[in-house]
Parts: sequence; C-alpha cells; structure tokens
Amino acid sequence: MAKTGAAGPVIQSLLDTDLYKFTMWQAMLHRHPGNHAVYRFDCRNVPAYPLAELVDDVRAELDALCALRFQPDELAYLAGLRFMKPDFIDFLSIFHFQSRFLRVWTEGERLCVEAEGPQVHVMGFEIFVLAIINELYFRRFDAQAALAEGRKRLHAKIDQLQKAARDPAVQARRHPFEFFDFGLRRRYSRQWHHEVTQTLRTAVPDLFKGTSNVDLARRLDLVPIGTMAHEYLQSYQAQNVRLRDFQREALEGWVQEYRGDLGVALTDVVGMDAFLADFDLYFAKLFDGLRHDSGDPIVWGEKALAHYTALRIDAHNKRLTFSDGLDVSRALALHAHFADRTQLGFGIGTHLTNDVGITPLSIVMKLVQCNGQPVAKVSDSPGKAMAVDETFLTYLKQVFGITT
Repeated sequence: MAKTGAAGPVIQSLLDTDLYKFTMWQAMLHRHPGNHAVYRFDCRNVPAYPLAELVDDVRAELDALCALRFQPDELAYLAGLRFMKPDFIDFLSIFHFQSRFLRVWTEGERLCVEAEGPQVHVMGFEIFVLAIINELYFRRFDAQAALAEGRKRLHAKIDQLQKAARDPAVQARRHPFEFFDFGLRRRYSRQWHHEVTQTLRTAVPDLFKGTSNVDLARRLDLVPIGTMAHEYLQSYQAQNVRLRDFQREALEGWVQEYRGDLGVALTDVVGMDAFLADFDLYFAKLFDGLRHDSGDPIVWGEKALAHYTALRIDAHNKRLTFSDGLDVSRALALHAHFADRTQLGFGIGTHLTNDVGITPLSIVMKLVQCNGQPVAKVSDSPGKAMAVDETFLTYLKQVFGITT
C-alpha cells in the first residue's frame, strides 16, 4: 500500500454536497429552526487499515471546511433554483460551519465523529465528513493503478450504456432509461468524481440526466437531483406530534414548503408497508413519485404500483426512483421490469464514483438524536437499520406493527 500525496484540501466549495442537504436544510430552517440534533459517523464494513490512523488528517480537513464560506457566484446559482427561497439564501450568505459543534476522536482502531448542536448548524456536516474520510482513506493506495482501473471500468460501463441505448427492446419500452450520479458521499476522490461525471455527460447525454452534487451540476451545466433523505423524516419522530403520525407530518411539511416542487418521497424510514399506510390519496396525488433505498427493489416497485392502482392513480404519471446499491446492469434490469408501467429514474452511487479496484468503504453519518430524544430508521434491509437506543427502536416497531 503506497501513500500518495494530493494537493489542496478535500473540500474546496460548500456547494460540493448533495442537493437534498439544501432542500432539507431550508425546510428545517423554516419549520423547526430550534431543533437540536446529534449526528454520528459509522463504518459498516472492515477497512483495509484502521480508520483511527486518519484522525489528525480528518481534524485538519474539518478545520479547513470550517474556514470556507459560500461565494457570491455559488449563492447566485442556488438562488436560481426556483425552490430555493430568498431568506434561505440570505441565511447561507452568513453561514459557516463551526468546529465547536464537532467531536473527532478514536476508540481503539475506530474513528469516531459526532456533530451535535442546532440542527440547522450541524445537519450539513454529513456529506463533507464522509467525502473527507473517503478521500483521505484512498490516498494511501496506489493512485495511478486505481485511476487506470477506474477508467477501464468506466469505459466498460459506457459501452454497456451505449449498447442499451441502441437496443430496439429498450427503445420500444414506454418510458426511457434515465440515470443520475448519486456517488458523492462514497467517491474515490473529488477529482475522480468530476472526471466520471464529465465523461458520462459527454458519452451518454441522452441517458445521463443529472447529479446530486450541486457543485458539479453548476460547473458542468447538469440538472441537480435530490429531494429528501432519512434525516428529514426521522426529525419528525422527535417533534410535538404522535409518533404514529410522524411520517404524515413530515410529508405535509414538505408539501407546504415546496408546493409541488421536489415531489419524490423516501419510503423506508419505517419500511414500505408502514409508509404506504400513511401515503393516502392526498399525498399520492401531491407527490410525483417515490424513492427506493432498501429491500428488494422488485417487491418494492410492485407494492408501489399496486398502491397507485388501488387509489385509481395512473402510474404512468408517477415516477419510481431506485437508489439502493445500484450498478448499470441492475438499473437496466429494473428498467426492463417496470418501464412499460411507470416513469423511472436510477441514482447510481459507489458503482460510478468508487469502482477503481479497491474495496469501497461503507460509511454513513446518521441522525441519531433530535431534541434530546432518540430517533431510528427501521429500513427494509436489516443491515441499513440505524438506532442507538434499542428501547426506542422496539417501541417504534410496536407503534407501526413491525414484527421483524
């Protein structure tokens, strides 16, 4: 394992994050500005070397992050997105991350990172922490070999996509194949992320429809993609509502904030069945579609379509977005299964931005507490569940009738 240097800090722009961080941030600023939150880092797989070895570099990178400010041209870009409100842009113009809300330490070979403070001041740390740890981790491998392998694999994906675009069977399906870059949080590096996105934009422009990375969307003239993540809905588990009603309250808050924009709802905070029980005719008409992020995607999609049918909603006017561990082959297979029945989108992450021949890290930084209360994600995939309070998790499952 060869340690390779890299010039400059990992994060060089506060736009170098996912769009849904801004959309959730704005909603929380307007609706729950007093929330207090705790976010905690976790590595779900075994790294090639202890992440604790990165602790000093992580601290230095986070100090550099806290020195950044939104630049006038960056704020102008955000202001040009019709769903961003002027007062939120004004807030961002004076915002900066503060190291006093961060703790970085080690426990044996584990690297520990925790952000605690007002939610509107700490919720933005997540993507930056993940991108920093990822890039620092991979800098210790042979960069020349990794990039050579990455380019080889990227071109193979492009060949596969171009072949699919020419395939009469794909062209004959009612709804087209469209995919997006969702790979920021686990990318190999910032520069590689840029190269991958730019290459896809040039090679398969009819299929590649955007990126979750706001900075890359701005630089490459792509559509920024994203709506909500788990933390938005989980925050409502700790608001002044019955726990049984938290999903409905979160969805209603989103509808009131965006009034028709950003209409794709995430379904797996307490599982698809519990979500659909709350996703009644009112919400099904107001939201443009649903996003899959755990569990069997075929089962999930069939449940979604059956729900629309039961509500007498034409699914051809809705969109199912898949974003759970996809690669190109899996995305094309899902398109073949569903494309004659509904609109589709595919958010591909690690398989695009960190497929370089080195085992990727499976890292997350999740909301674990809000307003002094634990929050949890049950998920349709047991390995993606997130809870630090087993008592609360048991209660949450009981409230929603979850037996697994």
